[in-house]
Amino acid sequence: MKKLAIVSTHPIQYNAPWFKLLAQRQNIDIKVFYTWSQAATTVEDKTFGKQIEWDIPLLEGYNYEFVENTAKKPGVHHFLGINCPELVNSIKAYKPDTVLVFGWNFKSHLKTLRYFKGKIPVWFRGDSTLLDEVPGVKTKLRRLVLSWIYKHVDTALFVGDANKAYFLKHGLKEEQLAYVPHAIDNERFNDNESNQYEQKAAQWRTDLGFFNKDIVVLFAGKFESKKQPEFLMNAIIEANKNSKKSLKLVMVGDGPLVKELKQQASTYDFITFVPFQNQTKMPIVYRLGNVFCLPSKGPGETWGLAVNEASSCTRPVIVSDKVGCAEDILNKGKNGWVFRHDNENELIKILESLTQERLQIAGRNAEQSIKSWSFEAIVSNIESQLTDGK
Repeated sequence: MKKLAIVSTHPIQYNAPWFKLLAQRQNIDIKVFYTWSQAATTVEDKTFGKQIEWDIPLLEGYNYEFVENTAKKPGVHHFLGINCPELVNSIKAYKPDTVLVFGWNFKSHLKTLRYFKGKIPVWFRGDSTLLDEVPGVKTKLRRLVLSWIYKHVDTALFVGDANKAYFLKHGLKEEQLAYVPHAIDNERFNDNESNQYEQKAAQWRTDLGFFNKDIVVLFAGKFESKKQPEFLMNAIIEANKNSKKSLKLVMVGDGPLVKELKQQASTYDFITFVPFQNQTKMPIVYRLGNVFCLPSKGPGETWGLAVNEASSCTRPVIVSDKVGCAEDILNKGKNGWVFRHDNENELIKILESLTQERLQIAGRNAEQSIKSWSFEAIVSNIESQLTDGK
């Protein structure tokens, strides 16, 4: 059986479930090497300003090892924050046929790419895009550095079209790219008689003071500049001035802009704030809204997995053109809408055009379309890639 070593910083709710599925299928043997040993139980999120402990299991069903991180300032926010002197030796002891590294921008991850290049196939996983590039000297220099880094990669597992274009721009060839889509645990977000997510969300909506006729727009995420929560709030305010519809906005989350946003919203009774919710509550949270909006301007909204989650909850989405998944997932007008990140009028027009009937149809389309972005697709494509010996 082929053996795959996976290098990642810490347990992540979007990756751990497919690590588990990969192990359960027993077509290949895997071991995950986590390099941020300080995050074994909780993750320090600087944007939220708190320690976060996910309420779903992330270390069950697969083989893993936390390699000691000796960085003076451990963390994933800077290159020197991940320094694991024993990482290469730990991987060698496992004797893998292939090594898969998540992200190059940490000292030990880059060292792993460089060490194993030419010894065994080196795979890379990252979801960067060219969406935020600005022409200039810095971009040219960065292109040179990245092209050098990706010379140490045999195969890049790209998540979508924008990510693929990024890898091609930095020197990787078409034959070096393998499609391994970004996905979430669709089953965990799907409703059934046991979960009763729709029923629970309906009760929550009532408790928040909403009526069936209300069109509720949902924002769920970090209240930070790049996600433009204030941009969405302004658009809702303007749309309500122009429209006879009853548009509501629910802002779920926390972050550095929370006080400013609440102050801005204080005179509007159609804007409601809900605090940060952990993973088990999210299938209900997405159903609070009739439509989910991710209005990011970037930089760094390389995909937007919240779009996958909302779609799996039968909710259509509104995203900006800076959200990496827009090109792949959005079938404009069918399962959602796209607007220019700096054009408030475009967003206002979309909001004004929404009707209950239109949203219900788009929501059903969203649920159907997101099924192909699944953990099964990830695992099958990785197994095929390893079996082919690439």
